Order: sequence, then C-alpha cells, then structure tokens
Amino acid sequence: MSKVEEMMETKAKTMMMMKVAKMVVIEAEFEARNAREAGRGSRGNSSSECINRNNVNPHDPLLAVGKQPDGRLCLFHKIYLIYNPLFDSYENLPLLSLTLAPPQVSLLLWVKSGFHAHKFAMTLVWALLLCLLYNGFHSTGAHVIKSPQTVNIGSIFTFNSIIGKVAKVAVQAAIEDVNSSPHILHGTKLKLTMHDSNSSGFLGITDALQFMEGDTVAIIGPQSSVLAHVISHVANEFKIPLLSFSATDPTLSSLQYPFFIRTTQNDLYQMAAISDVISFYEWRKVIAIYIDDDHGRNGIAALADELATRRCEISYRVPLETESTRGDIKEVLVKVALMEARIYVVHTYTGQGLDVFAVAQSLGMTDSGSVWFATNWLSTLLDTSGPLSLEASSSVQGVVTMRMYTPDSEHKRNFVSKWNNSTKKDIKSPVGLSTYGLYAYDTVWLLAHALDQYFDRGGNISFSNDSRLNELGGGSLRLDAMTIFNGGDSLLESILQVNMTGITGPIKFTADKDIINPAYEVINVIGTGIRKIGYWSNYSGLSVVRPEALYTKPPNRSSSSQQLYSVVWPGQTTRKPRGWVFPQNGKQLRIAVTNRASFHEFVTEDRGTNMFKGYCIDVFNAAMNLLPYAVPHQLIAYGDGHKNPNGTELVHLITTNVYDAAVGDIAITTTRTRMVDFTQPYIESGLVVVAPVKKSNTSTWAFLRPFTGQMWFITGISFLVVGAVVWILEHRINDDFRGPPRQQCVTILWFSFSTMFFSHRENTVSTLGRFILVIWLFVVLIINSSYTASLTSILTVEKLSSPIKGIQTLYVEALKRGPENGGVAAIVDERAYVELFLASHCEFSIVGQEFTRTGWGFAFPRDSPVAVDLSTAILKLSESGDLQRIHDKWLMSSACTSQTTKFEVDKLELKSFSGLFAICGLACVLALIIYFILIMRKFIRHQPEEPDSAGGSSRSARLQTFLSFVDEKEVDLKSKSKRRHLEVVSNVDVDEDASVNGSNKSRKFMSTNKSTNTESASESI
Repeated sequence: MSKVEEMMETKAKTMMMMKVAKMVVIEAEFEARNAREAGRGSRGNSSSECINRNNVNPHDPLLAVGKQPDGRLCLFHKIYLIYNPLFDSYENLPLLSLTLAPPQVSLLLWVKSGFHAHKFAMTLVWALLLCLLYNGFHSTGAHVIKSPQTVNIGSIFTFNSIIGKVAKVAVQAAIEDVNSSPHILHGTKLKLTMHDSNSSGFLGITDALQFMEGDTVAIIGPQSSVLAHVISHVANEFKIPLLSFSATDPTLSSLQYPFFIRTTQNDLYQMAAISDVISFYEWRKVIAIYIDDDHGRNGIAALADELATRRCEISYRVPLETESTRGDIKEVLVKVALMEARIYVVHTYTGQGLDVFAVAQSLGMTDSGSVWFATNWLSTLLDTSGPLSLEASSSVQGVVTMRMYTPDSEHKRNFVSKWNNSTKKDIKSPVGLSTYGLYAYDTVWLLAHALDQYFDRGGNISFSNDSRLNELGGGSLRLDAMTIFNGGDSLLESILQVNMTGITGPIKFTADKDIINPAYEVINVIGTGIRKIGYWSNYSGLSVVRPEALYTKPPNRSSSSQQLYSVVWPGQTTRKPRGWVFPQNGKQLRIAVTNRASFHEFVTEDRGTNMFKGYCIDVFNAAMNLLPYAVPHQLIAYGDGHKNPNGTELVHLITTNVYDAAVGDIAITTTRTRMVDFTQPYIESGLVVVAPVKKSNTSTWAFLRPFTGQMWFITGISFLVVGAVVWILEHRINDDFRGPPRQQCVTILWFSFSTMFFSHRENTVSTLGRFILVIWLFVVLIINSSYTASLTSILTVEKLSSPIKGIQTLYVEALKRGPENGGVAAIVDERAYVELFLASHCEFSIVGQEFTRTGWGFAFPRDSPVAVDLSTAILKLSESGDLQRIHDKWLMSSACTSQTTKFEVDKLELKSFSGLFAICGLACVLALIIYFILIMRKFIRHQPEEPDSAGGSSRSARLQTFLSFVDEKEVDLKSKSKRRHLEVVSNVDVDEDASVNGSNKSRKFMSTNKSTNTESASESI
C-alpha cells in the first residue's frame, strides 16, 4: 500500500471515531443539562489559575485552556487540550494519569475536583479518541509538533554576489524585527538557516534537499531563476513554499510551479517597460544580447512578445555563455556591428553586462547614433557598489536602464537610514541598498504574516514521511529522512491571501501570483551618476509623474499621454538617434525595376548597359541622393519588356525576400499595403476615362454665346425700361428729354444703350433720376465685365466636347453602340499613363472626374527604415520644386494645351444676375411711385377752375388735361401759373371798380326816378 493510500485510510478511520465521539458527547451533555436543571451537583471550582484570554498563548505546548461552567477560560499546566467540535469548546482530561505507547510520549493530566459521572464518561471518550489519533499517525511514521516555540525557515542565495550581499543583511534584519515585534506570531520565533549556493546550481539543489530534512516550513529564495526552475519541483513534492525576491523569469508560472511565489516584480513587466520606451521613440528593430540560460532566454522571449504588440521586432539575438570571456563577447559583437539596427538591449548578469559594454566601446559601438538599454542588473550594480571604475563608467555613458519602483514612505526612509548607519561600520566593503534588498526584507515579513494567519486558523506544524522515499532509503543520500509539510497547502493559501504594506509599498498578489502595481523607474546613466527621466507602470505606461499619483485617475495609455524627460544618448547628444544604419556587411539591396512594354517615359532599360532611365528612375535617384547615408543597391529588371509586369506579383516577391525593394510604376493599393510598406507617393494616379473629342466650329453669332437667350432678352428689356423711367423722371424739368415725340423716342433709346459704354451725353437733373442712373450703371458694369470674361474664354480656349461625361455615361454609350460596330467608346486607365498619352494626342481628352484616387510609390519590406527616410526625401523634392521639374522633363509636351485646363465654359444665365435686375427694377418702381405722387399733388394744386356754366368735364377731357399737364415743361407751367394768378388778381380789381361805379349809377338813377316820380305826382295832382 502506498503512502498516500495509508494516509487516506487513517483519515477515514479518524472520521468514523469522531462521529462516535460526537454521539457519546451528545448523551453526556444531555445528562449534564438534566443534572444542572435538577440541582444535582456542579463542576466545582478548579484549583488551577484562571487567567484572561488575551494573555493566553494557545500555541504554548505547556499550556492548555479549558472552559469553566461560568464561561471563564482557565489555564491548565502540562495537559493536552482536546477541542470539542460539537460545542466549539476546549475540554481538558481530568484523569489521574495515562501512559500511551510508545513510552516516551505521556500525558500528565490534572484532576479537577467535583467532577461527575457524565463528565467522566465524556472525558473517557476524548481520551480514547486521542489514543486512536496518535496510533493512526504513528502508523504512518509521522510526528506532531503543537504550538511551536520556533518555526524553521531556510534561505538560499549566493552570499558574495551583488544581490546576495544586500539580501543577507536585509533578511537577517527582517528576522530580528519580526522576532522582536509583539504584534505578530505571539511569541513564536522564526529560526533562519542560510545556505550559500555560491552561484552553483548543484549546491543550491543539495541545500534545498537538506532543508527538507530539517522540518523547514518555507524557503526564502533561491536567488537565480535557473535554480528556481529546479528547486520548484522539489518544493512541489514536499509542499514547501519558495518565496523568491530575485527570480524574475516570466516562465515561473503559477500553474507549473504552484509552490513558487515571486515576491518581486516579474520580468514580463520590465520587458513591457523597455518596449514602451522603444515604441515611444518610434524605433522598430532591436538587437538582443543575453545570457543563454532560463533567465536570459525567457526574458528576451517576453521582450519579443511585447515588441510584437507594438509593431517592433528583435532583428537579431546574441546569446552568451554564462562563463563567456571578453574574447568570446568580442567575437559575436563584431558580427553585430555590421548589422543595420543600432538599438541594443543587454539582459545579462552584472559581470557579463559590464564586459559587453567594455567590448562594445572598444569596437566603437557606443558612439553617437547607437542606443543601449540595460535591464535592472545595471541599476542594481550602481545602487549596491556605488561609483563604477573609470573604464566601466565610460562604457555605460548614455545607457538607459530600469529600476524597480518603490514608493516613498516613512517606513522606507527609516529603514534606509538604519541601513546607512549599519553599513558605515563596514569600512572595507560598504554595501549600498538596492531594491532587491527592500524586497528581501518584505519577503520575511510576508512569511511572518502568512504564518500568523495560518496559526490563527488552527494550523500546526507537522510533517510526514514519504513512503516512496522510504523505499529508496538506506543509502548515503538519506532520502527517507525527508518529510512532507502537512500544512503546506494551507500555508501557501495564507501567503497568497496576505494584504500588507511593506517598505516596497502595498504587497498583494494577483490571480497570476504577481505583486500588484508593477512599476519601474527609467534611468539614464550620465557621468558618475544617474538621472531619472520618467516612470513606467502597468497602469498608465510612461509618465513623468509618480505612478501612485495616477492610480486614482482613469488609465490612459494613449500615445499623447506618454511622456519622458530628455535623454543624453551615447556620444553626449540629446538628439534622438535614428536607431539604424545601412548594414556594413557588403550586401547590396536587390531592387526590382518594372520593365514595361509601353510608356517608356516612366521607366525603360537601356539594352546592353543594364542601366535604367525614365521619370521613376530619376525620382528614385534624386531621393536617394538626399539620404544622409549611402545605400548600396543594384537595379534588376522585372519583366521581359514585351508584356507589362504585374505589380502585385512583384510586391509579393519582396515579402519572400526575392527582392529587397521595388521601383517603377507601382500603384499604392490596399492589397499591396498589407504586404509591404510604400514610400510617400511621388505622383498622383487613379483611374480616369479618356475619349475622342472634337473642336467646336466658330459661329458667326459666337459673340452671343456668353449669355443665354433669356439673359439677352431680360437685358434688352432692362435697357428700355430704365431709359423710359429716366425719361419720365427728367421730361418735365430737363430740356435734354423734351422735344417732338419722335425726338423723344430717339432720346430714350440713345440714352438707354449709351449707358452700356458709359457714354451718355444727357445729364440727369432730378434726384430720382440720378438715383436710378447710379444703380443702373452698377448693373451695366457687372454685365459688361461678365460678358467680356466669358467671351474671352470662348474665343481663347479651345472648346472640346464629347457625348461621354464620365464612367456612368460610358456604360450607356457602350450599350447604345452595341458590339456590331466594333471598337471602343473610351479607354479607362491610370491617370499617369493617360496624361502621358494626351501630351501628344490632342484629339483626345480626359472626360468626367477621376473615379479612383491613388498614387505611385517605391515598395520596401514591412517596417523598413529606408522607406521612412525615402518618404522624407520625396517630400523635400516636392517642396523644393525638383519633383515638378522631373515631371516636366519626362511627361510634358508643348504639342497640346495642358489637359488639366477646364475646357467647358458655361453660359451666363439669368439666375446669376437676378439679384441685380431685381434691385434695379425695385428702384425704378419706387422712383415712379414717388414721382407720380408729386405730380398728382401739383396737378391738383394747379388745375384751372372751370366755369359753373360748363358743368362737369368728361374723363377723357380730364385725362387729356392731366397728360398735357405732365407733358408741359415745369418752367412754363410755373410761368403760366404766375400769369394766371396775376390775371385773377387784376380781374378781381376790375370787378370791384365796376361794382362801385354801378352802385353810384344806381343811386343816381334812383334819385332821378324819384325826382321824376315826384314831378309826375305833382303834375297829376
């Protein structure tokens, strides 16, 4: 039977006994309750010392806590405490003594006074259960340690390494602080055993196996990722948690190594930080130099993955052996120096890293134009060892390195101060504090908190032998002495549940068992010191603000939010290096050139010379001459010259590395851009329709073409109307507008049409007439200018026409013609070819608008730096005018007018001038209304009074009188009115005189008559 099966059987037996014990205890408890209710007996008082619960250490093997009837917790010496799961209470065993086999194990039990039969029965059950549990565990070869005074933990790292020097001091300081703290573990002490692996994997493995023999519950370490891969298998078997503060290999996953716990930052995040910096400066290709072990390979694999997500790549990998000498390093760096990429990432250990930079400096690889990144091994070296030697310092100038970020806190400042004070005593070899030292210190506290939680949940320190190793026992290896930590799973769970704040900041694990809030400082090495140029966090990327200040804000990883301070690059320059040069390994670029069968002006091959010429070749050579570096290249014809080559197939050959680039009439299309990168377009292109056209014959009446018929009609009417309006307004007061009717008609026509040329000789006198004339002259000015411009365009531009107006009408025309007539109605081709064709064939023209728009460019492989630089060169050619001069040299011809001229000249319609005519018409109407109002007033005022005997005049007579009044000159009217007024006055005077004379005569007559009558009367008397 295997070890596992035996343990499972024992566990089953124990569960059965627990059920029986619970049944007996239930019966005893019922009896006790009945006895208390009847008043029959009590437990009595214990003669032991009762203490407060807060002062009790439940893990002290010499103490036991019992629950009294009154609810008090009492302390019992040298007695084993049995936990009653049914009533959630602890029960002590009040027996005289009991000796259990084997004889070395005994329980000294204390007898309590006043106990009863029911309690005695219950106690017997628990004593029996204790014996069975002991015998069950003893049968499997296990031993139990309850409430330990000390807990054994181990540590494995290299004492004399850069990390080990700091870690040794930090771990010892943490052990002292934990053991002296009254707030954790409650009296249980941590006993640390440190083993020096001396950078040897074999020694590290043997050290780990030794810990498995010494009842060790956890191991701090190992230091290296290589050793962690091996020891993690051992830890999985014996359920011993490994807490490493320096093994940063990303492949130490939680699934494969469940008992490996990384208490520092994962290299996955460091590689993400480096990738973000590379992407920030828009570099695309990187050369990786690394140690060829688990730490180096897996770290660079993570870097490659992170770069790929940013459209970057590792163009070349340089693995180094762990024991590489400077000669070995020089041998590989000589090859690296011939490559085009100048962005280097060094992921090694301290010794090999400094050797890499020393050799690179000797080869001139750290001069201006290069960029060097070092992982956190360099920042750790600078923090621990202080100023470097002159040789080492000069070789790392301008290097950008990473350092794990730990937020500032009072706890951290106190620890740093304590560290500085303690290390000053060691004058021979002072050790600076690195971030690994901070994480090592927090690792001990993390384990202490986990153990505290483990004990609070009732966990104990127990180990059991592995039966499989017992079968291998008897040899010198003593494999049978190794034990499995029974509480390993529970302790692992407690570790992963820890949530504390240490000197490195908040410590809590994610679902992948990584520390939360990973962040790095981006550091630039300058002189004998360093300069912080920014921060990186997994939350917000690159920033010049501390990461903890951004955690309260929404995450923002946009390119505009990424920031870094300026960097002093190798060569003591702050200008961003290009990041690549043309490789110096003698390889020439194989550039394919499209060898066309037609349109040789774009590109053609000189037979027998392997030379090419044409518009595309001239543009390419001009752009290459503007590059700040030489690009050796060879032009190779693609195509036989009898058939035009396929551009898409040529682009595909670039992806298969048959050619390094392509030059020629290659249109930039969506399909092709998915395969390669194109430069800036150097000529516009797109599909257009070209069709035959004919010249318009010059007509006798061509001068009438600028205006439409409607426009001519309204313009003529407007001349007559304005002339008539001005005549009406000026007729009564202006002699120029008077005379016989025939003369007045001529005057109206002459005045109207002479205003077209501003040559009218008649002067306007009235205010309304002048107002109308000003508006009309403005209208005439606009009409004259428009007519002149339109007629000039018609007479000077060669008018072309075609029944086809675009691609839609092309389909209609083709359908109308039918296949029986043969030929084509039009040709659809790229604009560049069409313009070249039209340069010598004036009887054809581009019809309609361009219905696709694209351009031609030079094709290069994806992410090629040459393509970017050539695009810049093409833009310079365009800005300087050289690109247009090359275009005119090959593609322009003086035989025809430029086809880009707009040939159709639209006639000017009435709609274009409707506003002017409306204003002029409104002014005329308004002037006439005002004029007729004034005339009517004058007519009413000056209308002569008719004699009463004449009666009312007819309407025709009144109208004739009004027209005569209107036609009469204003001056004559005034003179006549004045004469009439004088005549009226004189007539009044004559009438008055006549009336006076008449009255006198009547009086005389009456007196005469009276006298006569008197005489007659006297005679008759």
